[in-house]
Amino acid sequence: MLKTDNKIGGHYAEAINFNRLAYFVAVVDAGSFTRAAEYLGITKAVVSQQVAKLEQEVGTTLLMRTTRRVQATEAGLFFHARCVSILREAGDALGELAQGRTRPKGLLRITAPYDYGTSVVVPLVTAFSQRYNDCKVELNLSDKMVDLVADNMDLAIRVGWLADSSMQARRIGSFRQLLVGSQAFAGEIAALSAPIDCAPLPFVANNALREPLEWTFTRSDGEVRSVRFKADIAINTTPAVMEAVRQGAGLSVLPDFLATAGLLAGDLIPVLPEWQLPSGGVYTVYPAARFRPPKVSVFVDMLIAALKV
Repeated sequence: MLKTDNKIGGHYAEAINFNRLAYFVAVVDAGSFTRAAEYLGITKAVVSQQVAKLEQEVGTTLLMRTTRRVQATEAGLFFHARCVSILREAGDALGELAQGRTRPKGLLRITAPYDYGTSVVVPLVTAFSQRYNDCKVELNLSDKMVDLVADNMDLAIRVGWLADSSMQARRIGSFRQLLVGSQAFAGEIAALSAPIDCAPLPFVANNALREPLEWTFTRSDGEVRSVRFKADIAINTTPAVMEAVRQGAGLSVLPDFLATAGLLAGDLIPVLPEWQLPSGGVYTVYPAARFRPPKVSVFVDMLIAALKV
C-alpha cells in the first residue's frame, strides 16, 4: 500500500493511499461504479468506499454522483489526468525493474587502483561490455581514494586493508605480497638466509604504500622478523616499481597479481620464499544504502568468478 506525506499543491496530503488512484481512474474511464468494479474484479461497494476515502484524503469532491451516471468534477478531471500519468509512470518503472532483473543495462561507473585495475579489472570490463551490449562502462583508475557519492560511482574495487567507512564493503578475494628481485641479483639472493640479510641490498620503494620501507615477515614455524629497507629508488606506481626491479634496480615487494607472470618467465626471482609477508584483501565497496542494480551485481559476480580461477 503506497502512501505519501509529501507537500502537494501548497497543502500537505497526509497518508495518501496511491492504490486508490487506480479505482478513481477506472470509475472516470468507465462512467460508473458498476462497470469500474467489473473491470477491476472487485465489488461495487469496495470501489465506492475507496473513492470516497480518496476524496476525504485530498479534501476535494472528485465525482458528481447521480442515480444514472457518475461524472468527474472540474477538479476531478484535472486530477484524473494527473493520476493517469502517475499510474503510467509507475507501470513503466516496474516494467523496467522487471526487465533489469534479467538483463543488465545502463552506464556502470567503476573505480579501482591503477595496478589492480590495469591487470585484473580491464580484462573483465572488456568481457562484460562484450557480453552485455545494453551496458556502457566508465572505469576510473586511480590510487587516490575516490568519493563514491560525490563522483557518482556505482562500485569501487579496493585492494589492501580498508579503513573504517560509511560505505558498504564486501571482501571477495585476497592477494599475496612477494619480495622479489631480478636475475641481476641471483647470486646475492641465493646467499640470503633471513630477512635481515636483505637490508643491505638495493631496494625500490613503492611510494603508493603507506609504509613502503617497513616489512614484517613470518615463517611457517611462527617466527616473525621485521626489516626496514633503505630506498635507493622511490616510485609512486606499482607497475613502475616492478619494471625497475626487472631492470636490476634492486629488490622490492610486489603483489602476486602483478609479479606472477614475471616469476613464471624467470624475469623475477622470489626472495626468501619460506618467509611470508601479510596478505591483503580485495574488496568491493558500494555507496551506503544505495540499491545495487543488475549491472553492478553481474559485474561483481564476474569478478568473483575470475578471482576463483
